[in-house]
Amino acid sequence: MIVLKRAYDPAAASDGRRVLVERLWPRGVATGRLKLDEWAKEVAPGAALRRWYGHVPERWPEFRRRYLAELRANPAAWEPLLAMARRGRVTFVYAARDEERNGAVVLKEFLDRKL
Repeated sequence: MIVLKRAYDPAAASDGRRVLVERLWPRGVATGRLKLDEWAKEVAPGAALRRWYGHVPERWPEFRRRYLAELRANPAAWEPLLAMARRGRVTFVYAARDEERNGAVVLKEFLDRKL
């Protein structure tokens, strides 16, 4: 099972394994405060795609399409997360303010289809 949680929300015992799915460390969060089991930078959207998207809502459909293409081309990045989710609860930690349109949402949808 995969759930999503913002990096700025407190960790909970019910989170299971916590994995940061961002290429960059969340702004303003001290490293010791985040409580992570893993940081999966390589599964996050590529730098060029992230900069292009810029969290502009009108670009969401195209961002989603491009990120899904990146994921399909890089199974080595997401297969460990899929295996982890098959063993138990995993929380993908992300930094975006928009809780409905961000890379973690796309990644979760992509992996949920494989579960």
